[in-house]
Amino acid sequence: MTPPLVMNHRIVTIAERPDLVPLVAGWLFEAFWRRGGFSLAETTAFVAGAVAVVGPPQCFVLLVDEVPVGTASLVADDLDERPDLTPWLAGVFVTQEARGRGHVNHLIAAVEAAARAASVTTLWLYTTTAERVYLRAGWVTIEHFEHNGRPAALMRRDLG
Repeated sequence: MTPPLVMNHRIVTIAERPDLVPLVAGWLFEAFWRRGGFSLAETTAFVAGAVAVVGPPQCFVLLVDEVPVGTASLVADDLDERPDLTPWLAGVFVTQEARGRGHVNHLIAAVEAAARAASVTTLWLYTTTAERVYLRAGWVTIEHFEHNGRPAALMRRDLG
């Protein structure tokens, strides 16, 4: 019988690894920003600037066996319709080949920890595709709405 494969994972920030900016910007552009009408240059500028030491904006990258496989960010705002809510867990992305292995939970935890370090008591997100993932991670759905013609869920995590 073969022992289970053990993968080493760690989270780094873009501030620590600016060499990852082009890769992460490409992921986010293809997954989210292109659809939102942003350019790759705008996406790259956002990622390159997400280097706060405490609080937003911060961009995190999950490395598995030192290979980047996903990203998530702590940002001040993420939904134009709700400027009253801040800060946000945003841009959660795991590469296709790395999905289904629980990696998203490490990214969510990294952003939640960064929010706690900034004395944030409530964190927000919205999703059009992964409501169940966030529910399993302890988030609560506040409302359902339509965003850019797609059904979406507004979710909250109390960090207290």
